[in-house]
Amino acid sequence: MHIEILVEDRSGEKLLEILLPQILGSQGKPHTWRLHAYKGIGRIPRGLATKVNPAKRILLEQLPRLLRGYGKTPGIDAVVVVLDADKRDCAEFLRELKSVADACLPPIPNTLFRLAIEEMEAWYLGDRQALLTAYPRAKRGLLGGYVQDSTCDTWELLADAIYPGGSTAIKKAGWPLPGQVKYEWAEKIGPFMDWERNQSPSFGKLRDGLRRLVARSAQPFHRAE
Repeated sequence: MHIEILVEDRSGEKLLEILLPQILGSQGKPHTWRLHAYKGIGRIPRGLATKVNPAKRILLEQLPRLLRGYGKTPGIDAVVVVLDADKRDCAEFLRELKSVADACLPPIPNTLFRLAIEEMEAWYLGDRQALLTAYPRAKRGLLGGYVQDSTCDTWELLADAIYPGGSTAIKKAGWPLPGQVKYEWAEKIGPFMDWERNQSPSFGKLRDGLRRLVARSAQPFHRAE
């Protein structure tokens, strides 16, 4: 099976680059995949008509065009789209995403949509052992007050626990530091993470969805999940 995987930024790409072999095996043994990082999430365009320049690489703005293209491309068996839920209503957001896939002609490959709730940093917080191995001086009291997969300004909470000066220092410095710091978290925490140990429900849904996807690879089907 060959899978195209879309994520909204480089830090998400880096994390999945590290973790996917735990589920899919080594590249090409037997499955292959390709990761595509974008420069933000944006929004689904009205009428599913992409109007933003593709060079800007805003994921949701390009999603209808991308899915239609995958539907026309031989050799692509599945598409996985991984996004932050942020403050959105997750059930409604997933319905919108699935409607994009359902509207595509020709029919697209198997499509899996997965949300990190509230943000992908929740997945680091879901594996406290990996987090503390990477950052042994983390503020454990602050981490202990976190409710898993809650809407609580997740990346800021993680930054306050492990970054000198916390989220305030990162925001004061401005771009590109936030992106650089998040990429560093993926590099440092990702290698210690375990798919089975993680306590994040949204991380578990990604894990289980990928497992179902490859388990069914011998039985072609079309469904957005």
